[in-house]
Amino acid sequence: MSALTIRPVRPDEREPWEGLWSGYLDFYRAAIRPEIRDLTWSRLHDPLVPLHALVAEQDGTLVGLVHYIFHASAWTRGPYCYLQDLFTAPQARGRGAARALIEAVTTEAQRAGADRVYWLTMEDNAPARALYDRLADRPGFIQYRRILTPDQKDALAPGT
Repeated sequence: MSALTIRPVRPDEREPWEGLWSGYLDFYRAAIRPEIRDLTWSRLHDPLVPLHALVAEQDGTLVGLVHYIFHASAWTRGPYCYLQDLFTAPQARGRGAARALIEAVTTEAQRAGADRVYWLTMEDNAPARALYDRLADRPGFIQYRRILTPDQKDALAPGT
């Protein structure tokens, strides 16, 4: 196999991005309506929206994706970077794609002057947690949320 390349997703890569995005949603048993998928895709390419996507490419195939968002914090001068979604295709797991995507987001966050990169995962996602425990600290917070829109009632993945 050739080297892994991490780069921004291109506007002409909707289909392979959507394949990975669907894999992520399936993993978390989440459903997002087509119009929300369209909105997400357009946001990823809108320079006025702080939602970004990087992909992992190997041998000309996209094998991973990460979505991340910058937002202000009341606690720090710089923004925080929320790593919202991370997914690698089954054939790429255990080969460094997830780590490379997290490191690439960290680099982008440093360039943006962010003070923190953070993310969530499910308690029972043992393979991901094994990696995350090596890369970051776990501060012990528990997430609470209130779903306010019908769009969110269908999408209950942890990053939503």
